Amino acid sequence: MTKILTRMGDSSNVELTMDELRAEFITGSEEAAQKAKIPALTENEIDYLVDMFAAPTRIWGVQRGNEVVMTKDGCVNALNSSRVSSGVTAPVNREVGVRLFESMLGFDSMEVSHNDYSVKPQRFLKALEQLHVEILMETTIFPLLYGFMPNLGLYFRPDGSFENPSDLLPLGKIKEAREAQEAAGQACLDDCIEMSDCMVEMGADGIDFDTVASTGDGEFHAVLKACEHVAKDTGLPVEIGMSAEMVLGFHGQLEYNGKRLAGMWPHEQLQVCEEAGCAIFGPVSNTNTRKTTPWNLGKALTFVKACTEIAKIPIHPNVGMGVGGVPMFETPAVDVVTRCSAAMIEIGKADGL
Repeated sequence: MTKILTRMGDSSNVELTMDELRAEFITGSEEAAQKAKIPALTENEIDYLVDMFAAPTRIWGVQRGNEVVMTKDGCVNALNSSRVSSGVTAPVNREVGVRLFESMLGFDSMEVSHNDYSVKPQRFLKALEQLHVEILMETTIFPLLYGFMPNLGLYFRPDGSFENPSDLLPLGKIKEAREAQEAAGQACLDDCIEMSDCMVEMGADGIDFDTVASTGDGEFHAVLKACEHVAKDTGLPVEIGMSAEMVLGFHGQLEYNGKRLAGMWPHEQLQVCEEAGCAIFGPVSNTNTRKTTPWNLGKALTFVKACTEIAKIPIHPNVGMGVGGVPMFETPAVDVVTRCSAAMIEIGKADGL
């Protein structure tokens, strides 16, 4: 019986029969459909995925004419960060790295950010960050977004000045935990607005809020308010890339335009982001390392399809380490990375990655 070599969610090898491969795609899709109450993948879509993964080719691509653009997070960390952070420790600074991404790697756009990617520490380096953006705006042609993670967790003790909800909730102090999140959320909102506004002065082409809602609905609420400000008051396009497929309800009662944020799935996250003025939305499906890549990809495509079918703005799914069906591994294998990327376009109908 023919065995097909693919990967687990941790990138280790696994062999599946054709029937097992099909079953993995189906059960992964049904998992997402049941959770988010959205349609599962069709039989024709499953057939395409089975053929893709059964093909003996090392890499996979989209049909000619179906190519899409790419946006990026993390600036040039893939070049000059340590191997612990999946970088190659290349001896290049940020300006040189960005220009290499344009001229050598042919990227469609680039995000400029500090290596310490959270908005809170970046705020103290505002003048330096403005200088870097100004220099790169003068030496590059492709669109440059300035980006950061809101990372509400840094505002809580011991890193910040606000009481930590993780300490309060086990003590039953729910009211105090919610108040702490609201106060920290306002501080995070102020920082997001300050860093966004100062990049308008430098001529940045857009703002990228990345890894959004990593600290739950309080962080998501702050980002939506910040996006609203940037979109309405500056006119700059905003990209919002999520951190998880479901918004965790650490607060539980926060709403945006009458919609409760806790428990939102990607297609619901998209709708409030559109209301806030978002220009590009990046949905996430988190990889389960104990499941196969076909299972994880089936789940991810089901979430993304639910977004692209109703979206009024471009959808750029997160397809990287630990998201979008890609294994959670420092250097994911090219055989599954290319297949996950192509599937997001051909089946998920993504506008970009």
